[in-house]
Amino acid sequence: MQQFVVPQFIDVEDKIIGPVTTRQFLIILVAGIIIFLFYRFGDFSFFIFSLVLFGGLALLFAFVKINGQTFHYFVLNIIQSARKPSLRVWHKGHNKKELLALLNNIDIITEMEIKKKKVQRKHIRDLALLVNTGGFYRPGDDI
Repeated sequence: MQQFVVPQFIDVEDKIIGPVTTRQFLIILVAGIIIFLFYRFGDFSFFIFSLVLFGGLALLFAFVKINGQTFHYFVLNIIQSARKPSLRVWHKGHNKKELLALLNNIDIITEMEIKKKKVQRKHIRDLALLVNTGGFYRPGDDI
């Protein structure tokens, strides 16, 4: 049988610049370009606002991990579980009409006589023989 090399540590991302991975570098690069555009073409106060907003979001999405997941996967999982929860609970509500009908049915059932079948001795003997023989004896079979 041919042996194959099984990859180890597949969840570790490739580092390109020191401890920074490709994903982190691209997120910081895009945020830096957006911030630079606000600096170049916008007002200084608008630049400061965009620096705090986009810089903070870029750092958050690039470097924060929650429960071993990158932040963007964590946010996507929260959105998915909020839109489509995996546990579905059905709560049926009853209106007054249904409750009254249900109460009336309970009264009718309690008032009805329960007819009992009369058990014959022969039937009990046949059942006992069926149990004792392990199901080999059938009451309808003649010996």
